[in-house]
Amino acid sequence: MAAPIHVTDAEFEATVLKSSVPVIVDFWAPWCGPCRQVAPSLEKIAEEYDGQLIVAKVNTDEDPQWSQTYEVSGIPTILFVAGGKIVYRQVGAAPFGYLKRIVDQFLATVSETVSTPATGANPAAA
Repeated sequence: MAAPIHVTDAEFEATVLKSSVPVIVDFWAPWCGPCRQVAPSLEKIAEEYDGQLIVAKVNTDEDPQWSQTYEVSGIPTILFVAGGKIVYRQVGAAPFGYLKRIVDQFLATVSETVSTPATGANPAAA
């Protein structure tokens, strides 16, 4: 059973940007009520999608570098990252069902991108 992982500024590039699987990054702080509200949903997503993605949590009070880099001005902000690029950004708490739909669309989009042949390739010619 997978759980969200806590990522520091020093670990962010290797854990998130260079990850071989998609990553959901939750920028949060302990004092943030909406952050605490969304945490159980992210824990459930980490469990349900174990092996398909990583749920990473960045405490913006302790590790502000990447929240500043990505201009996170309100928390929770949840970034959906694949191949080192932001695919989607969710600002504010959202219910589990809504987040799950976003995750399903995110994984479908990432899957399509990975399985689409390179420009100029002709799969019918194979």
